[in-house]
Amino acid sequence: MSNEQPEILSFDTLDLQPETTKALEKMGFTTPTPIQMQAIPAVRDGYDVIAKAPTGTGKTCAFGIPLLECLDLNCTDVQAVVVCPTRELCLQITDDLRNLAAFRPGVHIVPVYGGQSMNTQINAMKKKPQIVVATPGRLLDLMGRRVVWLGNVYTVVLDEADEMLKMGFIRDVRKILHATPADTQVVMFSATISRDVEDVAWEYQRDAVQIEVESKGDNRPDIRQYALHSSGSQRLTDMLKIIDALDLHRVMVFCNRKSTVRQVCAQLKRQGKSADCLHGDISQGQRNQVMAGYRKGKFEILVATDVAARGIDVDDVEAVFNYDIPDENEYYLHRIGRTGRAKRHGISVTFWSVGDEFRMRDVRRRTHSDITDVTLGPDGKFVPVPTEEEAE
Repeated sequence: MSNEQPEILSFDTLDLQPETTKALEKMGFTTPTPIQMQAIPAVRDGYDVIAKAPTGTGKTCAFGIPLLECLDLNCTDVQAVVVCPTRELCLQITDDLRNLAAFRPGVHIVPVYGGQSMNTQINAMKKKPQIVVATPGRLLDLMGRRVVWLGNVYTVVLDEADEMLKMGFIRDVRKILHATPADTQVVMFSATISRDVEDVAWEYQRDAVQIEVESKGDNRPDIRQYALHSSGSQRLTDMLKIIDALDLHRVMVFCNRKSTVRQVCAQLKRQGKSADCLHGDISQGQRNQVMAGYRKGKFEILVATDVAARGIDVDDVEAVFNYDIPDENEYYLHRIGRTGRAKRHGISVTFWSVGDEFRMRDVRRRTHSDITDVTLGPDGKFVPVPTEEEAE
């Protein structure tokens, strides 16, 4: 038996500035995550970084802390840019960075994204922010209007790089990087390292520090995954049984189609549940209202499509229901990653019907997920289905 002691993670070992330490204490963070322990020193020392880490492992602090600690408050130009794929993630990152900068008077952080008035964002840029958090299209619009200049940027962060490039933003990302100085530090965070991510890294990074944090041990989200044979309207009945049996109050339900989202949300409301929905036909103003309401707990169940839910970052989601099996295996991981965050427990339930056996096997194999087949008992609790060996 080995006498080696497990590594004790502590923010003290990172030699953070007092302003950062006070902000972390105010935010309730006492222990760094593995990605923070590895990325903060590398980013702070100026290295290009390409980091692969699971969703919900504290990536914003991993790049946000060194960005803030390296700012020159005497410079009125934009010094750091964080580029991300969605409006929701843009706003979430901005909130997190502002919380980290709570004890740094003079630090100004501005989000720019499509769907908000251009004049509002132009006026915000006139206040000379040091950090801009942006979606690619709107940032390029402002650059084209000469509202944003990246000539003094020292760091560009590409957050959720795989999702951003998959959504077709690769040309926009290249234009943004071309507008920065040749020696600009490029930091990339991604849940997966796709070919497009590798191409951008090869083209714009030099001697990059590679960081990979696997989903295991303390870093693996604590998500109990279940698969339940249920189809048609029975899915709604079974979902309500589970919600009531487990006394769930923070739930996300994923559907593959907008029409299903609308239908499920309406049915939940008819059953007396507080619910709202997100899908592609909802305006940006409505999306912002729905997400603000969900974060504040004004309703308990959020029903959404995969595209509409990109960038949603809520720490205390108790359960995720896959009303439909996702069309792509990667979507399965992104969906269930909405729960089990911040060292909380979470559950995911995937409904499947006759003909879905191959898809379930493929999801299990491709995502390396430990999914337990269950039925529902009379009390709505999960009952494991015996394996073939156990049945014999």
